[in-house]
Amino acid sequence: MSTPRSNSRGPTTPEQTASAGAGGVESAIQSTIDATIDAGLSAAKDLLYRAPLWLPNRHVQTIVPSLFARRPAVSFRRERWDTPDGDFIDVDWVRHDNSPASAMAGDAAHPLPAADAPLLVLFHGLEGSSASHYASALMAAARDYGWHGVVPHFRSCSGELNRLPRFYHLADSNEVDWILRRLRAAHRGPLVAAGVSLGGNVLLHWLGERREDAASVVAGAAAISTPIDVHAGGHALSQGLGMIYTRNFLKTLKQKAAQKLVQFPGLFDRDAMLASRTMYEFDNVVTAPLHGFRNTDEYWSVATTRPLLPHIQVPTLVLNARNDPFLPARALPSRHQVSAAVELDQPRHGGHAGFMTGPFPGRIDWLSRRVLSFLEQHVDHG
Repeated sequence: MSTPRSNSRGPTTPEQTASAGAGGVESAIQSTIDATIDAGLSAAKDLLYRAPLWLPNRHVQTIVPSLFARRPAVSFRRERWDTPDGDFIDVDWVRHDNSPASAMAGDAAHPLPAADAPLLVLFHGLEGSSASHYASALMAAARDYGWHGVVPHFRSCSGELNRLPRFYHLADSNEVDWILRRLRAAHRGPLVAAGVSLGGNVLLHWLGERREDAASVVAGAAAISTPIDVHAGGHALSQGLGMIYTRNFLKTLKQKAAQKLVQFPGLFDRDAMLASRTMYEFDNVVTAPLHGFRNTDEYWSVATTRPLLPHIQVPTLVLNARNDPFLPARALPSRHQVSAAVELDQPRHGGHAGFMTGPFPGRIDWLSRRVLSFLEQHVDHG
């Protein structure tokens, strides 16, 4: 018959109890750290863009999101603003009316954000508007974040021709300046700005020109699929499959230009405008002279933002797919060619303002998650 084994360690001392407790705390802290790291790595991995296999090249990665993507439901309230020079622009504000969210976002309602919640300002691309696929995605994401959202339209892009002879252009930083300053003066919370394609180019122009002064207006910025080197971009759009996009742009640009000649007969050469086949030719007849440039070459040189990137002082994400059909990868800047405030993201795929993910028929919310996750880092939540 065995005898009970005695406890060779003796009674537990207070020091041993404290040590065991400390070990438990250290284990809990380490578990929290590990969980935080895992969550951070998961979030970082989620923000690395990978194109789905069913979108195999730059053109389908551009065209499918633009024309066929399922867009989140978002509604707007329109305001008309008089411009400093006697014209007007239309400004579309995201509605927050407690209505059900889109099917893509579930059935949650969207309550009105706090008055001092961040305001996301989006500048659209060439011939874009608040109805563009990227605008729907970014404004719906801002709404879901509990932010305010607004899309100012460049002149002639809101469905009604503007009053003055001018239109809008790639270097129109004065337009962005008065819009952002008016919003800054009226909004109680932080202001952040994003721009897509042409809108991103104008935003980068403003950031690079205003430097430190821009930081008093916006807390952060993002430029998506921006034609950083306009000469290289214009060349890409004037040959091969790039002409698909050029013809699409020229269709509406020529219609507007013809209407502008009804407003202002003799403003430019109608026959030369109608005969233009490339953006270079159209800009030489219409865009450049209407906005004070001698010709397309001067306009495109002034509009090129690469030389301004080292001067940007506001935290800015510059996102360009390396297979963008609007801009060759060789024209993209490297880390040493931009300021410390600029974060470059240049995934191999994504097309032009596409960045669709997931199995067919795909989703277009990666772009908004990437942009808002960056901007949120630079918003002071008080």
